[in-house]
Amino acid sequence: MDFNEYQSKAITTKLYKKETALFYVTLGLTGEAGEVAEKIKKIIRDDDGIVSEQKKVEVAKELGDVLWYLAALCDELGLQFEDVAAQNIEKLRSRKDRQVLAGSGGNR
Repeated sequence: MDFNEYQSKAITTKLYKKETALFYVTLGLTGEAGEVAEKIKKIIRDDDGIVSEQKKVEVAKELGDVLWYLAALCDELGLQFEDVAAQNIEKLRSRKDRQVLAGSGGNR
């Protein structure tokens, strides 16, 4: 499945109201990313950083939720998920070629 196919399938499951869509999906994205971070934190705290198969499954579920909100946010902004992914790869490739992967600032 490619990103655009995922996006078109994912948005068929949206339940939020159009008038609050941008806020809803942005807050959902940050919430789900926080859940990923929380799972990893507990792996570090409780399991000495060792990722069991069960923990992998749990993290994967949260990553799937992050993916859903990314697709929904792209949709709300009128963007194709695949285009966003391709632009990101091109940006990273350019930074690598120019040896500016490390550092700060969005437009390096």
